[in-house]
Amino acid sequence: MVAEMTYQVRVADFEQGRKWYGVFLNRTPDLEPHADFVEWEIIPGGWLKVAKGAPAEGSDPLRLKVTSIEKERQRMIEELHINFFEIYCRGEVPVKWATFTDP
Repeated sequence: MVAEMTYQVRVADFEQGRKWYGVFLNRTPDLEPHADFVEWEIIPGGWLKVAKGAPAEGSDPLRLKVTSIEKERQRMIEELHINFFEIYCRGEVPVKWATFTDP
C-alpha cells in the first residue's frame, strides 16, 4: 500500500522556478533541505519537489484538483503571465482539466 507520493520537477533557472511554483501554489515551500531544492506538501503525504537541473523532455503532466479551475486560470494568467489555455470537460467524467506549460 502506498503511504506517500512525490513528483519532482527540474528547472534550469532555479530561482525563477522556485518563484513560479510559489506563485502557482500560492504559498512558500514547506521544506528547503539544501541549495537548489524545495518541496511543497500539496496534500498530506503528497509532495511536489522542484530542483535545479535539466528539465525532462516529454515529462508527464501533473494534475491537481482546485476549487474553481476558471478562477485559477485567471489568477495564473494575471500573476504568472501564462498564455490563455482551454478548459476541457466530458459529460461522462465529473471533472474539468487543462494543460499549460511551466517555465
